[in-house]
Amino acid sequence: MDKRHRYLQIALVVVGTAFLLVYPLMKIWSSGWSWQPGQSEYEQMIVGIYATLGVFLLWASRKPEAHLSLIWFTIWSSVVHGLIMAVHAIIDSAERGHLLGDVPALILVAIVLGALVPRNLLSVQE
Repeated sequence: MDKRHRYLQIALVVVGTAFLLVYPLMKIWSSGWSWQPGQSEYEQMIVGIYATLGVFLLWASRKPEAHLSLIWFTIWSSVVHGLIMAVHAIIDSAERGHLLGDVPALILVAIVLGALVPRNLLSVQE
């Protein structure tokens, strides 16, 4: 196993664990992690989605090459989610804290995972 593969496994564990911690982050630093705090329906949806993704990323960390579509979904959905949030945080001054919280965190997730996916794993092997 090469270093890049091992680093990808570690990154998947870190990102998966971080996604499982979305709820505590929303409570500890609401201006950076929770949009219009106090909307329990929104919070439940976000926590549910990210907790589920976190569990699957932890599972994928054992054998990343078998879970490439999940890893690429995480990369691209993080970019899209982060960019949409950035636009809204710029437009709505009450949400600017996200430019220092979840927006850069999602972009960092995309950059790290994207950089660590070995080039020989870019396509699913049949």
